[in-house]
Amino acid sequence: MAETRHAIYTAEAHVTGGRADGHGRTSDGALEVDLRLPEEMGGDGGGTNPEQLFAVGYAACFESALGTAARRRRQDAGDLAIESQVMLVPTADRRFKLAVTLAVTLPSIADAEEALRLVREADQVCPYSNAIRGNVEVSITVNGHPLEETPERQAAFARVDSGSAAAA
Repeated sequence: MAETRHAIYTAEAHVTGGRADGHGRTSDGALEVDLRLPEEMGGDGGGTNPEQLFAVGYAACFESALGTAARRRRQDAGDLAIESQVMLVPTADRRFKLAVTLAVTLPSIADAEEALRLVREADQVCPYSNAIRGNVEVSITVNGHPLEETPERQAAFARVDSGSAAAA
């Protein structure tokens, strides 16, 4: 029997005109944006674009996940900040993919290893990280130190569980 899922929140938005000359708004009216093709892509600019919206959303979500990770470890993450970049990258086969960088600053966590542990845990909690893992190249730094790919991180998010892998 299939497991029933219950969403704790559903965002709703309506978009017309796409990325080049569009308009988007949320159902509650809290966000309303003109969508424009960036000058770097041959557009006129003058509005936002999906990559900017994703950069803000991912950074905000990751920051909340860091707060959750810190509370679970009975720590205070303090005044943390995240600089995010979302890049639109063309591929050799004329498709597009995304790449992301997150530069996390945790000034209240002096121990570099502890800061890395918190960010690794946040990466496991964050819905954006979970949604794009394995599909989008993500580079994370913590207080200037790279968050390397570890066997534990890989194992925690293997797309195929050990039972399914054994059956293959």
